[in-house]
Amino acid sequence: MATHPKSNVIAINRIYDAPLQAVWQAWATPEQISQWWGPRGFTLTVHDRDLRSGGHWHYTMHGPDGTDYENTTQYLDVVPLQRLVYDHGGHKDRPPLFRVTVQLRELQGRTEMAMEMKFTSAEIAHGMKGHIRQAGGETTWDRLGEFLAKKTKGQDIFLIARTFNAPVDRLYEMCSQPNQLSQWLAPTGASMKFIRTAASLNETSFYEMSFDDGEPMYGLVKYLELSPPHRIVYTQQFCDANEQVIRPVFFSNWPMQMNTHIELVAEDAHTSRITLRWTPGQATPEDILQFVNERAGMSMGWTGSFDKLEALLA
Repeated sequence: MATHPKSNVIAINRIYDAPLQAVWQAWATPEQISQWWGPRGFTLTVHDRDLRSGGHWHYTMHGPDGTDYENTTQYLDVVPLQRLVYDHGGHKDRPPLFRVTVQLRELQGRTEMAMEMKFTSAEIAHGMKGHIRQAGGETTWDRLGEFLAKKTKGQDIFLIARTFNAPVDRLYEMCSQPNQLSQWLAPTGASMKFIRTAASLNETSFYEMSFDDGEPMYGLVKYLELSPPHRIVYTQQFCDANEQVIRPVFFSNWPMQMNTHIELVAEDAHTSRITLRWTPGQATPEDILQFVNERAGMSMGWTGSFDKLEALLA
């Protein structure tokens, strides 16, 4: 999510590993959009929907605390497989909060989603950006990616993306070099150090993660691909102090291995976007179910890590 301090527009860009038709159907079909629309922890009831220029969408979002948020979206321009323009956040006598333009474009079997949210002033846009982040609103687009992975490939994944004020080369360095990674990767309330770092690909690094209120945890990282400045692939496993692979103590079921794919994209000369995808490895059906049920916690953990990365970059 990017915005210039003097701009009244918030821009969100994503690239989904799914064909254009699938992405459009996820937006266009009430049965599909109800499975991903809204921040993590929210559910959706669609009352009625008329997806056309001049149409509207009446729905209620149900918050995890039981609060209901009723909305009526007004569609101004709908071009199937290409564009949506709508006013968002209004209902009955409540005026809309902002205007949204969504552009979809096919990229060799993948789909780019370019979204702009336009406000009446730069001050309102700046304040709304903070509100969206605090409310977890950006996870809506992560949930869309997870839904598409399940719909098109039958894969259960975890996805999180974030834009940083840093050139892509700098961001790659922070994500690939152990001495940089250890400064921010641990979640809030924890610190990390590498006991051993691998000298080359397919060798294993060994780290310790310390917590303010608990015993240390240990893990193994094996880099499978380092393609500067755009792609990083590695596996991660929990282990004991003797480097024996174990399940984490906080779950009775959890994948024995996490496969991590990081994609880095320059949005302009000064900002870059991280898209991180986790897929479970060496996992039973019970492990995968636990993985899916813990996505909200994973979002919270990665958000804390990304907050630390943002502070370092600043």
